[in-house]
Amino acid sequence: MTDGARSTTRPGPSPREVATHCPYCALQCGMVLREDADGVAVLPRQFPTNRGGLCQKGWTAAELLDHPDRLTTPLLRDPASGELRPASWDAALQRIVSGIRAVQAESGRDAVAVFGGGGLTNEKAYALGKFARVALRTRHIDYNGRFCMSSAAAAGLRAFGVDRGLPFPLADLGRADTLLLVGANPAETMPPLVRWLTEQRRNGGRLIVVDPRATATARQADLHLQPLPGTDLAVANALLHIALTEGWIDRAYVAERTTGYEEVRRSVAAWWPARAEQLSGVPVADLEATARALGTAGRAIILTARGAEQHAKGVDTVTAYVNLALALGLPGRPGSGYGCLTGQGNGQGGREHGQKADQLPGYRRIDDPAAREHVAGVWGVPADELPGPGVPAYQLLDSLGTPGGPRALLVLGSNPVVSAPRAAHVERRLRGLDLLVVADLLLSETAALADVVLPTAQWAEEDGTMTNLEGRVLRRRALRPPPPGVRTDLAILSDLATRLAAAEPTAATTGTSASRFPTDPAAVFAELRRASAGGPADYAGISWPRIDAADGVFWPCPTEDGPDTPRLFTDRFATPDGRARFHPVDHRPAAEPVCDEYPLHFTTGRVLAQYQSGTQSRRVDALRRAAPDAFVELHPDLAARLGIGDGEPVRVTSRRGELQAPARVSPTIRPDTVFAPFHWPGAARANSVTNDAVDPISGMPEFKICAVRVERA
Repeated sequence: MTDGARSTTRPGPSPREVATHCPYCALQCGMVLREDADGVAVLPRQFPTNRGGLCQKGWTAAELLDHPDRLTTPLLRDPASGELRPASWDAALQRIVSGIRAVQAESGRDAVAVFGGGGLTNEKAYALGKFARVALRTRHIDYNGRFCMSSAAAAGLRAFGVDRGLPFPLADLGRADTLLLVGANPAETMPPLVRWLTEQRRNGGRLIVVDPRATATARQADLHLQPLPGTDLAVANALLHIALTEGWIDRAYVAERTTGYEEVRRSVAAWWPARAEQLSGVPVADLEATARALGTAGRAIILTARGAEQHAKGVDTVTAYVNLALALGLPGRPGSGYGCLTGQGNGQGGREHGQKADQLPGYRRIDDPAAREHVAGVWGVPADELPGPGVPAYQLLDSLGTPGGPRALLVLGSNPVVSAPRAAHVERRLRGLDLLVVADLLLSETAALADVVLPTAQWAEEDGTMTNLEGRVLRRRALRPPPPGVRTDLAILSDLATRLAAAEPTAATTGTSASRFPTDPAAVFAELRRASAGGPADYAGISWPRIDAADGVFWPCPTEDGPDTPRLFTDRFATPDGRARFHPVDHRPAAEPVCDEYPLHFTTGRVLAQYQSGTQSRRVDALRRAAPDAFVELHPDLAARLGIGDGEPVRVTSRRGELQAPARVSPTIRPDTVFAPFHWPGAARANSVTNDAVDPISGMPEFKICAVRVERA
């Protein structure tokens, strides 16, 4: 489809167009929005990441602008009936402020928590982190990106000294002689990226996919490795073992640009291919072919995604693939390197500017005294008044309403009732709060539990910036203002900060005046630039006019008249000595092994026509028709053994809960594994089943493997 998609909207006075970006994934495809008397059309835009193409979600994105389910007035929980009822903004905000003050007066500052989202603009992510630490003065803030990018981020930080999903331009994918995708299915998660895979193969390149399922991406590959879920680390160590044995290590690169190689070399000596085959099920011949394709390539790229990362050993798994890339001398070379396919729309920028539990703007550590002094100076508060590190997302959600845990929660841009692991438990925690506030454009499953619901602006109704998977800072432009009764997140935070300051006897020292929380996104971005200056993610030289004059600006970019950085690591890594770090890592079993009672492995993922928790995509008619319901994917051999036919309702049960959905019998999955997409709530909620065991470094839950049993419903 190239002629755009149209939605029914309020007619504008005259045609208007803006060049902007898709509201969905981290590819942040360029698009044009055009509004006239017939509505809003999505039109193609020639932008480097997508070259005019969009997936079905992008083409239909404008249909949500005037959706009948759109929230346009605040809602308050009626204590008598227990129902949400329309209310004025003043009543809603006063209810929030009085609730916050009551909870903090009784239980301290940290009794209030904030939960953000990877889809918020840079400006909103920055303002949210500042609001938590300056207006609320709580250490408890984290966001749903913890469930997406945290393992790859932690691995990148300890190896390279910096975390940027792709440390090279997306176009490099088309230049690679060998491209290894580990736990990635871009054909369904970000379809416009597939044109780079097509270009890579057209140029004679070899595509290898590691995935327990024969996904749409895996079916395009030259070689598909189909490991048991949770064994990607063993596969990576075996690949490095083979490269060592065959002499494919770039010894000059290792000597000149890295440290720690000898310890890793000794550790992978035990990972002979037959051992990895026994654990993972990947044949020795396929391991050898993969290592050969990487080791003998002129240019090679290794990419990981959620399939490898959403494990209780996700950081170590990514580290194993980084070790392989370093040993082969890939990072910093054009057409080569290691990268991570970021998932959420602003998954990169969302974790850079302060809504993560342990970070301040510019990707600074909150426990770094120099970082605290710098950011506190920009915010106009004493550094010793900034709270310390909080806890990762699942630990935060699990502590809600418990003794010593937060009793109030503000949620912006997230739906943890559907997206969190052990979701029924998280739902109970949310129900037990003294105060739950949700700001959203639609009544999500989480908003339906709230005491206060605030209607917020959509992507086409506000300006701001996003940072895509390449570290390219982009401009999101407003087509029109929000409808009457709807406010932006920046306006909500500013008003709450003002009201909290008025209710705070020590407001003069807490810096909560309205002037400290501007509502203009341009003013917020200007402040963000100052706060990030000198940090790992330095935006100081990135201005809106500079973005407008180019196809985005890559961070770090310290000065307005200096260059940006499309490619990292060409001369040095972001470590004190400029060298990358090898780290020895060893395979360990999944947190929950199969047993007689729960004999099957369960894994989750996405489908093409839906997105994340489905709050938006399940309301778009075309997307709902394309993917109307959840399903449970079973191998024909397993289905036959269980006596289950295609389309029959099945129940998947773990130690935490169950889901029910129709069976989809398919040879694309391993016989010992079942799969379900995670976009649906209710009885089909996949995260009722998933394991809440977390990675000890990143806090990432083990979404991608747990033990289950399957039976006819």
